Amino acid sequence: MYSQTKIAVPIFKKDKKSIIEEAQYCIQKGADLIEFRIDGMDNPKPQIVREIIEEINFPTIATNRVKTEGGLFKGTEEQRVNILLETVDVAEFVDIELQTNDNLIKQITETNVKTIISYHDFKKTPPLNELLNIVFKEKNLGNIAKVALMPNDLEDTLTVLAILSHCEDTIAISMGDIGSYTRVICTKFNAPITFAVSSDVTAPGQIDIETMKQLLNLDIMDIDDLNSSY
Repeated sequence: MYSQTKIAVPIFKKDKKSIIEEAQYCIQKGADLIEFRIDGMDNPKPQIVREIIEEINFPTIATNRVKTEGGLFKGTEEQRVNILLETVDVAEFVDIELQTNDNLIKQITETNVKTIISYHDFKKTPPLNELLNIVFKEKNLGNIAKVALMPNDLEDTLTVLAILSHCEDTIAISMGDIGSYTRVICTKFNAPITFAVSSDVTAPGQIDIETMKQLLNLDIMDIDDLNSSY
């Protein structure tokens, strides 16, 4: 049985030509979604960003990440959100951080584009109760909740799996080498999306797309098969 979890591949390039070429390569390699990291561009303009997504012509997550959550966007919050607003009728999803001002998030959600409300912590994995509260807030704001967290030990990665076991329509990732397995195992918890890479590594512990596709389709730890054997 093939995994229903979609594989998104981030593209983190500086110019239009490079972004489109990389997107075509990722699509050829089997990506289900392209995550367009707008903040990787030099001085992104709303109309150019829109044109890029139109030319890619493939399901795309528009992401314009803030510096505090691993991004490079240098403008104001209003400028950042205005760029995302330009993508709402051409992108499959818009990813906006939970820390964003509620009124700015509302501007995006009111357009009826599908949204991923995200939270990143590159230093630690907060306690489970705190994370469940974060996911609850995200799901109240958008369609899919996302948390990406840095583990300090193996137990932290199990906290991420606990989130997946409690929450539907949730992307939960444990970063770094310790947590890389969660990018694969999340499919067994019906996570809607996981992330792989081609040439652009945008987070620690990422797995290349070809390896990810092989791992997701191995049917290791198939829960239905396991239950049927008893």
